[in-house]
Amino acid sequence: MLAPGEKTASSVDTVALRRAFGTFVTGVTVITTRDATGAPRGMTANSFTSVSLDPPLLLVCVGKSAHSFGAFNNSDSFAVNLLHEAQTDVSNLFASKSATKFDMVDHDRVHTGAPILVNCLTWFDCTVHNRVDAGDHVVLIGEVKAFGTSPSAPLGFCRGRYANVKDPLPPGWLESHDMIVGYLIEADGQLLLREDGKGGWALPSARRRVADTELKLDGGEALTLVPDATFLYSVFDVSDNDPGYLIYRARLAHGSASVALPAGLKFFPIAELPYDAIPTREISSMLRRYARESADKRFGIYMGSDDGGRLAMVGEAQPWASLPNN
Repeated sequence: MLAPGEKTASSVDTVALRRAFGTFVTGVTVITTRDATGAPRGMTANSFTSVSLDPPLLLVCVGKSAHSFGAFNNSDSFAVNLLHEAQTDVSNLFASKSATKFDMVDHDRVHTGAPILVNCLTWFDCTVHNRVDAGDHVVLIGEVKAFGTSPSAPLGFCRGRYANVKDPLPPGWLESHDMIVGYLIEADGQLLLREDGKGGWALPSARRRVADTELKLDGGEALTLVPDATFLYSVFDVSDNDPGYLIYRARLAHGSASVALPAGLKFFPIAELPYDAIPTREISSMLRRYARESADKRFGIYMGSDDGGRLAMVGEAQPWASLPNN
């Protein structure tokens, strides 16, 4: 006897089966490679699985009807780019047949040459370990040659639509291979902090230092800064297992703390910073130094070390263009 709703192998409804498969909550990836001419190719996929740690293997399933199938089926390498919750537009872009996909996203080469989306949640750069023919798909098994990740929230997918993943970051989890880039953003004598999701406050952070006026934060928001007012402030580690920190001083381009901010961001008067609500001791200590130096209008650059670190005081900062030629 079949239970209610069960179907035999000979009576499978492919539409109903697709819906049943779709009840499994997945992340969303953009898989990328290069075709025989070297042109970047990519598509959105959610059939992704880790396979092995030793050797480091993963797999993705590529539909044979996909526009980019030929490129993936013939390439010796590919990348898997996991998307964060603010990248539904990237998912939709790579689900389309647009010929200019890669003109609309920042991407780079890391190890194999497969395109890496630089602002994604996590990326894996792989060589092809094996291909397995599986019905209307090919299972592409990759050996991970390089990877990177961030503490952003992942983009989820369930029942044919995007889904939010609540509080995905366990305590103590930090990106493990890249420096965390934090910003001391000041306006009207106030400093910008962001909620850490656990009742505390942290610095706004970004995936990497960029030399333009728009700072893209980990959560997907963007702030416009004064380019000539952004300078290195502190470099330090928190523990042997966590990444290092690069902290920059910066100034909001609008020059006013009353500007409309994305959710989770708030300006605090420098004299009233919530030190007790900042869980990282090193960040709290750095903010106390910043408050003192801000009052004196004279800043230093700190470099952490095993014996307590070094602090070099610097004079008034000048834009590069105003410095004499050497």
